[in-house]
Amino acid sequence: MVLLVFAGSAAEFALNRAVDWLFFTGKLPGDPISRLFSTAGYAQGIVFADALTAARTLDRIVAVHRAVERERGQSIPDWAHRDVLYMLIDYSQRAHELLAGPLTAAEREELYDVFRRVGTGLRIPDLPATYAEWKADRELHLRRDLARGDGTDALYAQYRKHLGAWRYQILLRIQAILAPAHVRDLLRLKRAEWLRPLFRFYPLLVRARLRSAIQRLLMPPTYLPAIRGLDHVAAGRPEPRTTRPVPAPSPAG
Repeated sequence: MVLLVFAGSAAEFALNRAVDWLFFTGKLPGDPISRLFSTAGYAQGIVFADALTAARTLDRIVAVHRAVERERGQSIPDWAHRDVLYMLIDYSQRAHELLAGPLTAAEREELYDVFRRVGTGLRIPDLPATYAEWKADRELHLRRDLARGDGTDALYAQYRKHLGAWRYQILLRIQAILAPAHVRDLLRLKRAEWLRPLFRFYPLLVRARLRSAIQRLLMPPTYLPAIRGLDHVAAGRPEPRTTRPVPAPSPAG
């Protein structure tokens, strides 16, 4: 599910009007898959940790943001931080629906409450108070803050380079299923609804002990230790809430 969240976010990240921050640090464009696992590691430092450890992890993320801002001599716009948080909320819902069905109304509220507290910990201002208010603001952000540009094509070139040709094609089709219509239109992604029913077989494949084989199929060999390392760390920790949040990386990657 985490991989699906990041697959969708990779599409929207590439369209954001603050994408120039990614190229200032160069870390995400230079190796986007490694940055995925780095962010997932931060997630474990929040979701599977006690309150004090989670707060310290959030403080470290804020410190990284501030260091990048000092180096560039500019501040990352508040709206860009909200964009990233919002996309993670949205794609968490979409990934859950793809693998396990839609969230209930109560689960959606819980998901938003958890992410809102993460956003508050990251010092992101003006977050909506409720899920319904977030839903409306999300649509405004989608229409206002996304545009296709040179940064979009540069990031997609890196996705292809690091994934390889056929895994890149899988990524495009997964993004076509996950992404909102406006994102699909901007990226000119071809609809792949025929793929959607196949994801419902994933729990059966896991029960058949084929999870490792699926990981080998989806991820280049270089990154297999990283993805299995996440499994190993999570296995020994308490189970978090049903809907697992991923902390928002900065627009600087």
